[in-house]
Amino acid sequence: MSSTEVGTVALPSGEAIPVLGQGTWGMGEDRDRRAEEIAVLRLGLDLGMTLIDTAEMYGEGGAEEVVGEAIADRRAEVFLVSKVLPHHATRRGTITACHASLKRLRTEWLDLYLLHWRESVPLAETLEAFQTLTRSGDVRYWAVSNFDTADMEELVELPGGTAVATDQVLYNLARRSIEFDLLPWCRERQIPIMAYSPIDQGRLLNNAAVGPATKRRSGHPKRQRPRPRATEPRGTRGPPHPRGSDRARSRVSAAAEEGAARNALSANDLHVKRRSSAVREIPVTTVTAIAPSPTADARASTGCQHEPFHMSFDPVSR
Repeated sequence: MSSTEVGTVALPSGEAIPVLGQGTWGMGEDRDRRAEEIAVLRLGLDLGMTLIDTAEMYGEGGAEEVVGEAIADRRAEVFLVSKVLPHHATRRGTITACHASLKRLRTEWLDLYLLHWRESVPLAETLEAFQTLTRSGDVRYWAVSNFDTADMEELVELPGGTAVATDQVLYNLARRSIEFDLLPWCRERQIPIMAYSPIDQGRLLNNAAVGPATKRRSGHPKRQRPRPRATEPRGTRGPPHPRGSDRARSRVSAAAEEGAARNALSANDLHVKRRSSAVREIPVTTVTAIAPSPTADARASTGCQHEPFHMSFDPVSR
């Protein structure tokens, strides 16, 4: 059971999900780190981050295997998210990919299944597969990722397209382009935004305006957040630290405190002028990745994913 209270945001169905979750990009790539990664995810659950975001692409399925082991005896606590690669997103391919993800995750269902990004497969074909998976009980909700306004407009015109649960996109104080079109468009239709890279893979913590405000709000002015491993070039990671469990706890705790601080930051703290009520009112879910491989950033002003969720990833490759 989680020991920390985390805020929630409602999906279109009315179901509440955590505003802060765990991302897994970068996990499942090194078996020497497997135990630490599992421990990190379990500690994240203890801290109330019960949304876990993963994908078949991460570690070529390795991240899903790590998640499966981490939640083996705690599945009922978790809101589990995964994604299908665009080249698998045909009618048959989506179903096959989903079943493979379920096997790696050691579960009978996904709470949310996303099209990772869009390529050449017609949306209608992917949507038909999503609908088949929801009818069979393999998937509870379906959604998309890295869709712009034009993509979303096309999607909702398809039969059943308005059932989309969210659009997972890059969004943080340094990457705010969605505020001009996508965010207002989603607000008007009450479609939540799931934001990744909410602290820009840790770079925002060094911002002259954001950093001091975050430290004031967190109550730990001397705490220095570890550099997210997601920013390190592949192949540069050293051997596991002898006190890996302590490092994992420190990172997870820092991520949780930082998430709470972000939610408390005022416009004056950030020296940012709010441009419209849409920014305040649209549900935004933040996936934040924590430890050995931070990977999920997301801005959580009202809403969900783990970056030490996923979440810190390139909108094209993630």
